[in-house]
Amino acid sequence: MAPSRRCIGRVLEGLEVETTEAYLDRKHEELRLLNGCLRSPLSLVCPRSIAEVIERKFQLTALIRAEHELQDWTATETAWAPGCGAAGPFEFEYDYQRADLKVQGPSFYEFGGEFTFDTAYTGSGMAAISALLLASARVLGPANVLVLPGTYSETLELIEGYARHLRKVTLKNELVDKTAEAEERRILLLDFCAPAGAFEATLRNTGRALDLLVFDTTCFAGGSGRIRRVLRWARQWHIPVVMVRSHNKLDSLGAEYGRLGSASFVHPAKGALPADRSKINDLLSETRNAIRLFGGAAMPAHFPPYIGAHSYRSLTNRRVAAMLRNGRHATRYFRSTLKDLIREFHFAHGLYVTLSSTQPFDEAAARWTATKMSEDLGRTGFPIRHAGSFGFDFAAAEWFRDISTDGYSVRIAVPDLPTAKWDDLTKAVAHWWVANRPTSVAA
Repeated sequence: MAPSRRCIGRVLEGLEVETTEAYLDRKHEELRLLNGCLRSPLSLVCPRSIAEVIERKFQLTALIRAEHELQDWTATETAWAPGCGAAGPFEFEYDYQRADLKVQGPSFYEFGGEFTFDTAYTGSGMAAISALLLASARVLGPANVLVLPGTYSETLELIEGYARHLRKVTLKNELVDKTAEAEERRILLLDFCAPAGAFEATLRNTGRALDLLVFDTTCFAGGSGRIRRVLRWARQWHIPVVMVRSHNKLDSLGAEYGRLGSASFVHPAKGALPADRSKINDLLSETRNAIRLFGGAAMPAHFPPYIGAHSYRSLTNRRVAAMLRNGRHATRYFRSTLKDLIREFHFAHGLYVTLSSTQPFDEAAARWTATKMSEDLGRTGFPIRHAGSFGFDFAAAEWFRDISTDGYSVRIAVPDLPTAKWDDLTKAVAHWWVANRPTSVAA
């Protein structure tokens, strides 16, 4: 049975304070899982430091990828040899350049028999949502796409710059069904970057006016109860749902195994109307065609082979619980020490916070600040890097743009670290921020 958000909550409560010893034991389990994917496993001992955890995990994933290439050397772009290989529990079938890639294997989502999924895999999360939104023109035609404040900036760039059949409508306090006065079709984009309050408010509204729900699940664990709630809400209002996801975040045990994205077309086991199924099937067909034409198919080597392992779900659940716990600690501390320097800390996912300055950042200042803070704190021994992603075993700092306000800030992605170490790093970030925050590169 897949871990639910309630299950994650129970784990989180049990991890309110995790000692370094308990953390290293847990990380040893993760390393053993990765090591077990090798045809010739290494001799592992329990790691003695956070630095050793990080280094060893990236080494093991590199070895897994190397073994895959050596084992499946016949699986070339031309598919000249019979059979296209496998990666752990995943089996692949395709012709030239994977334009017709078929994947058999476990789902990254786990909801028992309540929902089923037809999944199209791509080379990244942005490739998945790009193909989906552009394919929607042939199925839905011109439409209003309803977005919440704080929606992922690159998704909004895509809509405004390339999806010309879509008109962006930013929701504020109005109910979703108030858009029913318009004649256009309506697509709700429910994004992981939305503030928690806006996310929750959406699920308290009716959805009868919606023609499609596009749900970006990247920041939620694959078995999250939050995902289940959204799917049940959509089923209640007979809204067709497509879930898009970047898998090199929470699905890779913190090691960014490879660039992989997906668009999963949801079918409720019960309660789906024939019209709903017809629309979602048409959209699936057009999305697969768009992936083929854009050359965005997934690479078989980027499917993590440990997904189907018995311990994978439990370990991922415990990682996410630790990050959520650390996020709560950071929020409380930043709220009391940085006050108005916090740009946003109530994201729906709870995995990062954004910090600002007394004067607005421009892009150059935000980039410089993220780099400088990471370098300064890293030199003192803290596990923090300047990195444009999240879900690691180290903290990641990066510049952040809110396209709805055209403002810039610095994003601190919460890592999976033992409680005391993260609390020390949180204090160091706050101290550095007060002492060094610039308003321009020249500051």
